[in-house]
Amino acid sequence: MNSGHSEMRRSTERAAQTFNGYFFLIGLPILWFLSYLVVANALPGLEYGKAGKLTFIFTLVGVVIANTIFTTGFFMVQPNETRVITLFGKYVGTERTDGLRWIWPWMSKKKVSVRAHNVHSERVKINDLRGNPVDIACNVVWRVRDTAQAVFDIDDYREFVNIQIEAGLRTVGARHPYDDMSEDDQTTLRGSADVINSELQAELNDRLAVAGIVVDEAGLTHLAYAQEIAGAMLRRQQAEAIIAARTKIVMGAVSMVEDALEKLRKDGIVELDDERRAAMVSNLMVVLCGDREAQPIVNAGTLYQ
Repeated sequence: MNSGHSEMRRSTERAAQTFNGYFFLIGLPILWFLSYLVVANALPGLEYGKAGKLTFIFTLVGVVIANTIFTTGFFMVQPNETRVITLFGKYVGTERTDGLRWIWPWMSKKKVSVRAHNVHSERVKINDLRGNPVDIACNVVWRVRDTAQAVFDIDDYREFVNIQIEAGLRTVGARHPYDDMSEDDQTTLRGSADVINSELQAELNDRLAVAGIVVDEAGLTHLAYAQEIAGAMLRRQQAEAIIAARTKIVMGAVSMVEDALEKLRKDGIVELDDERRAAMVSNLMVVLCGDREAQPIVNAGTLYQ
């Protein structure tokens, strides 16, 4: 089987050939006046028997049809709205010109908004890169770029957008871990908001291109561990925070002790042997790293007694 026949043929938007409705609106009184003259001219024919009556009836029907065609061809196009026009099921074009327009009444006109739409997705549960269940939601701003694709290539483009937003959110969420446990500066859902938002926008644009829809903005609005593991993950985060704080305190204390010993040596304030230096380092580390305020102890003797 030829694969080319199985691929969907994409529609492409093109401009429709419509007329300025204000010009036809000005001509409407002229049509009514001409219709009056034609009917008035056919009235005397009623006195000439059956042929005259038929002539009058056909004239009246023709006038009614002409007026109906003329008056029902008007339609209005609001700013940032379009009309997709078809003729007996065949796509004719899309009218984007604002204002009053006129077209033959037997052409169908479907209104399609090209304004920006804002969608806030429902919270969905996904598994991140490490398999942890995560609750996630996003906000998406989208608009119709190609009206022909949106109307003819997709059954319901609004529902299609909602479904693809959820699918794209699941795809992007599964590519990255919620948080960075290995400290290797990798992209995470929690710590790399700009990267994740850009990736989500690109993913949605790729998915919605078939519907002629473009995403102008996409971003996460909710991100949290699922309820069943939230408590355990909170304790892990607290432990990591304590370890990180302790590490920073110890590294800072070591640097301060090193600077103090170097200052005492250079200035010749006191000569310290290895044992006294070790005792001083121990005392300074206790003071700098302790959780509570240190209590000084006066040594009445020496370190050697």
